Amino acid sequence: MIRSALMTVMTAAAIKAGRGLKRDFGEVENLQVSMKGPGDFVSAADRKAEKTLFEELSKARPGYGFVMEESGVVEGSDKSHRWIVDPLDGTTNFLHAIPVFAISIGLERDGQIVAGLIYNPATEDMYVAEKGQGAWNNDRRLRVSARRDMAMALIGCGVPHLGKAAGHPRFKAELAAVMARAQNLRRMGAASLDMAYVAAGRLDAYWERGINNWDMAAGAILVREAGGFVTDADGGPDYLDAGTVCCGCEPIHKELLAILRVAK
Repeated sequence: MIRSALMTVMTAAAIKAGRGLKRDFGEVENLQVSMKGPGDFVSAADRKAEKTLFEELSKARPGYGFVMEESGVVEGSDKSHRWIVDPLDGTTNFLHAIPVFAISIGLERDGQIVAGLIYNPATEDMYVAEKGQGAWNNDRRLRVSARRDMAMALIGCGVPHLGKAAGHPRFKAELAAVMARAQNLRRMGAASLDMAYVAAGRLDAYWERGINNWDMAAGAILVREAGGFVTDADGGPDYLDAGTVCCGCEPIHKELLAILRVAK
């Protein structure tokens, strides 16, 4: 595990916010059977977690800016650093009492992601990475898979939601093309955890279009520090701004990009 001052700050903030999410998650199952449903409750849980993360990270690193899913951009006096935060990645899973969701925190320094943390409060799984320090899951050093054969590869993906319906025809073509070549696919419902699983070698690669930077900032450095490759879905380097991502171990990442490139 990385025990730097920076990671101590990030870990403490995530655990504090995660404590509230875990408590709220325990109430969601009961709300599933109520007339009102859990929607408003989950939105409030999301906002509370973001508020906790903002307060804790601001206290520890005053002046750093923020990019947050709920509150948007908050400019800081330190223009070199900003936190990229998703307080609840996998909201739909949370809403349906499925314990596959995470807090995602990335730190950007001068345009480069230098640290990342992904924490699932339901399982207490903590994934962390810092530039030059490797990627870790709790106390276990992570390494991407050594898979070389796409026919044996397990690939993760994201599905465009209804608000981004324009992406559905392209995604369906890509899905069919990848399914014809890979061993199988998985759609977890939380992009940050998909990328953490790539870093851990559980998934061989992952791709998604219509994804936000707060969903992938932490995951990107985890994959890179675990020896993997991260690009946008067209093979370019600007994935944080492109709104697409493709990552994995080198051979499978390369072949996945080739499949996506010709999928019609």
